[in-house]
Amino acid sequence: MTIGRLRIRLHPLFAIVALLSVLTGYVAELLVLFGIVLIHELGHLSAASGFGWRVVRLQLLPFGGVLEVEQSGIVPAWQEIAVALAGPVQNAFMIAVAYALEWAGVWSGPWTAYFVQANLMIGLFNLLPALPLDGGKVMQSLMSLMMPYYRCLTLGVWISLAISLFIIGFSLWRAPSSGIHLNLLMIGLFLWWTNWYARKHVPFQFMRFLVHRSLSSGEFAGRADAAEPIVVGQSTPISDMLKLMKRERRHLFYVVNGSGVPRAVVPDTVLLKTYLSPRKFPPPAGNFSSWTRPRFHVK
Repeated sequence: MTIGRLRIRLHPLFAIVALLSVLTGYVAELLVLFGIVLIHELGHLSAASGFGWRVVRLQLLPFGGVLEVEQSGIVPAWQEIAVALAGPVQNAFMIAVAYALEWAGVWSGPWTAYFVQANLMIGLFNLLPALPLDGGKVMQSLMSLMMPYYRCLTLGVWISLAISLFIIGFSLWRAPSSGIHLNLLMIGLFLWWTNWYARKHVPFQFMRFLVHRSLSSGEFAGRADAAEPIVVGQSTPISDMLKLMKRERRHLFYVVNGSGVPRAVVPDTVLLKTYLSPRKFPPPAGNFSSWTRPRFHVK
């Protein structure tokens, strides 16, 4: 289904849950679950649209959804955190509305209890620190402020893989006493597959980050205190140098020889141009070992 430019689709897991609900006579509960998930995702969508993000696709799952945007990693981290938390905030709001309706006598106690429990389950589960859940996005955004962005991308995927394996193991560990927890097993397998696949896309995400940094090179112009120093060896490949860059930081790379003597002081903008346009900028060898004297002197 397409609304404007936004594509909305149901994940196959949702179709499986829907079929099971129809076969077992839980159609009303299915509709409530669908409504909760949709409102949860509309919270993300409203926050993203408010920041001017372009939303490409919304995929709905039984326990939440995945909002695909073009701005991932190229906007301030606080915006990513705000968009990620906008979903669970909707669950908290729906819980408050449910209690208000029960107090007004519109809803019965058992129905309110079910609605609150469903919101708590979806809201709290999405706060787990595993991608692509909301908690995983918050975790990755916070990590991106404390470590190089490339390391943040890879570490976020590996943490998410570990958590997905834990969920799979827990669902199977219950088997001898109460049988396999099928819902947890499906969720764990989904998270594992998603992050195993995302692991291959880390270079693409990082390249998009580099291109955006190159296009926004004037963001910190005139701010001498915005440049964070990074010391590298003169034989270090430029690709490895760029992997040391942090999000929302500008860097000066101090290129030193084997004795620790500075050979060049290079702004990150030069490295980016060298890496993204190798035919127009030196050095052709892919590192700075051929530089005989500093191109940028330290004052």
